[in-house]
Amino acid sequence: MTNNGGGIQVLPPEEARKIAAGEVIDRPSALVREFLDNAIDAGGSLIEVIIEEGGISRAEVIDNGAGMVKEDLELCWLTHATSKIRCLNDLNTAASLGFRGEALAAAAAVSRLEILSSKDGREAWKLSVGPGESTPVIEQSRRVRGTSVRAIGLYDTIPARKRFLKRPGSEAAACRQIFNEKALAFPEIAFRFSQDGTLKSFLPPVSSYKERFAQIFLEEREKSFLHEIAASGKGFSVSVVAGGSELFRNDRRLQFVFANNRRIQDFALLQALEYGLQGWFPNGSHPLGAVFVDIDPALADFNIHPAKREVRFADPGAIHHAVSSCLRDFCHHKLIKNTSRKYAEEAQSPFPSPSFYAGETSLHYAQETSLHNARETPLHNARETPLHYAHYEAEKIVSYPASSSENGKVRYHGMIFGLFILVKKDERFFFIDQHAAHERILYDRFIKGPIPKQELLVALPFNTESPEEDRFLEEKLEELARLGIVIKKAGDEWLIEALPSAWKLSDRETVEELLNLKNSGENISERWAATLSCRSAVKDGDLLDEKTALALAEEALALPSSSGVPRCPHGRPIWLEISRQDILKAVRRKNT
Repeated sequence: MTNNGGGIQVLPPEEARKIAAGEVIDRPSALVREFLDNAIDAGGSLIEVIIEEGGISRAEVIDNGAGMVKEDLELCWLTHATSKIRCLNDLNTAASLGFRGEALAAAAAVSRLEILSSKDGREAWKLSVGPGESTPVIEQSRRVRGTSVRAIGLYDTIPARKRFLKRPGSEAAACRQIFNEKALAFPEIAFRFSQDGTLKSFLPPVSSYKERFAQIFLEEREKSFLHEIAASGKGFSVSVVAGGSELFRNDRRLQFVFANNRRIQDFALLQALEYGLQGWFPNGSHPLGAVFVDIDPALADFNIHPAKREVRFADPGAIHHAVSSCLRDFCHHKLIKNTSRKYAEEAQSPFPSPSFYAGETSLHYAQETSLHNARETPLHNARETPLHYAHYEAEKIVSYPASSSENGKVRYHGMIFGLFILVKKDERFFFIDQHAAHERILYDRFIKGPIPKQELLVALPFNTESPEEDRFLEEKLEELARLGIVIKKAGDEWLIEALPSAWKLSDRETVEELLNLKNSGENISERWAATLSCRSAVKDGDLLDEKTALALAEEALALPSSSGVPRCPHGRPIWLEISRQDILKAVRRKNT
């Protein structure tokens, strides 16, 4: 259709299909996601993902499921061809992962699509179709029961879109993430993942979400700290996999929400996971775990996002409450009992006996136990410094009566404004900036080295923006390793395999800090030690108990300085000193 009088035109069908396909297939991982959904819906017990060049040149999923006859194969690649629903009302009862019939059509619009399928293992047919082709090539072939779906040359016919794909390493990491998410939701299925001819992951079938979570994300020594809790409500049930207080992370990368086995983005349910475990983890850290919601399809709308990543629940508050309350109950009735018995037997617990574990006392104990366990676990040895500190939710101001250290030289008088430790030594008062003091102490420790490092469970991939950044990283590999940063080149991308044990930043911030070291000149060690000490030090507003504050004050007062008051790595004085004479003079009193 043309319009000679204006600028509006109706796009040709082929161009419209390519544009619409971009909403469903925006990168190789979307191909993997859609193909996996179909393979799982087909009832396969073994599913394999194969990618080449990050899935850009080849993304394939093979299953041993139901397969298709020739007549189904001829229709399956067409837009809105589906076996999952027949009318709009079927959305109310659809239990399959796919149902709109868009994925294969979208794949054919932006890549060459090849499907090989057999219904009975005897007769097999192969379909091949690509962008701009209205009639596929269908020929007889051979294969065992099941289906393989392959997309070749993603966006080869749309260079403008292909330019925006990331490097193969980054695209491969995204494909691997989708693979893990699908495998996590279906523990009864065996999964394989191969990349550029190498088997990267094999997940045999297991009997529970907890086992599959541990299989994918945890080391052997961590698996015993993982728990699975169940809850239910009207029209739904919930299974929650959560790590105990021995397992925590500095980010939320290992937190997942699934609804009817689909990974979804739902901040409220992630919040419920955190709320349910509140008080069990050190300040600033996060639990790891997954929430699996099994809900009546009539009570949830999965048709509000092109990739089905969002869901509208009929009663989200009930699900939120079920998740947070089941976790809270589990912590109070199971974990507290177990940990309290352990510490009572070892005669190491400074906390009340089990008979007192009720109400607020339980929560208080849980907070203390969490921090105690965090210091003992080898995964977080950065917290094994002499400066252990606890946070108490109910207290906003800490004030203690004056007490003296064992050597009798420093007397502790309390905290001021949540920022300063007040101590008295001889006839002088010291207002010690707790963050600056701890920062300088840690800085001196890091400068002396070596900086303790912690291997990452999953390597962090990143890409550089210029050849200069690549050269910088290649030249500084050994020096960075001494600073606790272990990286290696993997094809076109870099992988961070270990970081300093005290590191707390997000992935994006971590990469930024690493690449910013290029601007440090020859003082990389000093720059990194300053950054690490600042990120690791106790923060303004953190409440320290008397023993910890006194230990910090004594260590701060013992810091060497060639110019009077020692300073933090950023140049700020660590303390303000006021003598008895200064105070008397300020209030116009004679020295008595």
